[in-house]
Amino acid sequence: MKALVVQENNKIAIEDVPTPKVGKGQVRVKLAAASINKRDYWISVGKYPSIRSGVILGSDGAGIVDQVGEGVSKTWLERAIIINPNINWGNNPAVQGRDYSILGMPTNGTFAEYVVVDASRLQVMPPHLHFTEAAALPLAALTAYRACFYHGAITGNQKVLISGFGGGVAHFAFLFAKSTGAEVSITSGHENNLHKALELGAKFAFNYHDDKWMEEASIHAGGFDVIIDSAGGDQFNDLINILNPAGKIVFYGASNGLPTSLNLYRLFWKQGTIQGSTMGNDDNLKRWLSWWKKRRFRH
Repeated sequence: MKALVVQENNKIAIEDVPTPKVGKGQVRVKLAAASINKRDYWISVGKYPSIRSGVILGSDGAGIVDQVGEGVSKTWLERAIIINPNINWGNNPAVQGRDYSILGMPTNGTFAEYVVVDASRLQVMPPHLHFTEAAALPLAALTAYRACFYHGAITGNQKVLISGFGGGVAHFAFLFAKSTGAEVSITSGHENNLHKALELGAKFAFNYHDDKWMEEASIHAGGFDVIIDSAGGDQFNDLINILNPAGKIVFYGASNGLPTSLNLYRLFWKQGTIQGSTMGNDDNLKRWLSWWKKRRFRH
């Protein structure tokens, strides 16, 4: 079969590799669609921990189960499924265990014609979705769901800011936050993203390239109770400045690196919280997938 494989020196290439065989408790999925994530990019440029050559990339995918191994119900055969990319989260819902990993490194992933996964990684695909839509959901939507609800605990009476609206996780976080009835605003560096967010119901859309965006956010929005961020960097202090008293900043990445300083004085005076977050666990996935099915969302 054809697959996108990480080679020596982190180069990637399409190769002919053996079609995988199922083992006990496993299934084989004939992939109909797979989606790319920032994680795949960081691996391809050598900026991800524990990269191994010879591994097939790809964390997200949807397709049809075409083989089942020993101990797996044959009712899975020919079913349309989404793959849960979590592996070995562990028993603590608050934090992943030491053996935790994500499909696509160090285990073979979804950028291939077939992938073998444990049967426990399967979720039935919502029938209103196409394969291409379903394949784009797991990693990004699961990360957003955990940030918004498990950590952010967003409710309808809050003011929420989603930074970097152009990203996939931020887009899903916007949808999740809006569903609660909360007043949701966004930031982006691209005008088309600002206009799109306003069309989708954002209260305010701020261009973070504008030096006065934080002042405008304070004046017009009046500060925020929950801020969902993935950028980090020196602008993290801007988020602290516009955080409301007893507010919370949930961050799931640091694409702009570490801040050179952190305004701890303002943070503790506001009784504010900074909360790190990752992709969610299996329970989070079941909850967001149920949420998605009920609302019959398409993206």
